[in-house]
Amino acid sequence: MPTTPPPGKLLGSGRRADVYVIDEAWVLRRERGGGGDAAAEGAVMAHVRAHGYPAPRVRPTGSRTDLVMERLSGPTMLQACLAGSLDVAEAGSILARLLRDLHAVPALRSTDPSDRILHLDLHPENVILTPGGPRVIDWSDAVEGDPGLDWAATAVILAQAAVAGDSLSAPAGAMLTALLAGPSPLTRPALAEALRRRGASPTMSQVEVELLGRAEELILSRVWSG
Repeated sequence: MPTTPPPGKLLGSGRRADVYVIDEAWVLRRERGGGGDAAAEGAVMAHVRAHGYPAPRVRPTGSRTDLVMERLSGPTMLQACLAGSLDVAEAGSILARLLRDLHAVPALRSTDPSDRILHLDLHPENVILTPGGPRVIDWSDAVEGDPGLDWAATAVILAQAAVAGDSLSAPAGAMLTALLAGPSPLTRPALAEALRRRGASPTMSQVEVELLGRAEELILSRVWSG
């Protein structure tokens, strides 16, 4: 059975996992608290990558919590926006393109022809701007289903940041406007489900949960104001 290399230097930490250096080509992402399903996540990443989608390469580990994946170089989309090297409206357009491209990939397991792979956490901190183009990371929330839910999930994340009243609010609002500028499969039921999921997430603080009502109003004003 494959074994996971011992963690090296800590590269970064998210809400649920830590990322460690293995070598120049690979990193180890380890879920904290014994959570996650690395095998399932790796299978999704390998599937979308096989269909030309920009996900990192992965290696099997035989572990539920540990995912070994390609080490990427470059800033996150958020870092690039804050540094001024990427326009925030362009960032929103890139997110929209990444969603459209992902939903052109057939489902891995579902036999329903309308189902697609959904990332459900596609936001500026989960897009790495490599020299070869944007790459999408953190597929731990991925499921199969209605693409409208994926659009709603990204819109809710951006809208939540846009109404928070801090230094990221204006950039997030501009990204949201660009994200929703063109046609999308976003529907009111999909938005309601995305809001429910976001509110039920154990990684959300009470303050963040309380922003969801205003986030919903902002999205409604962008999409259904007429």
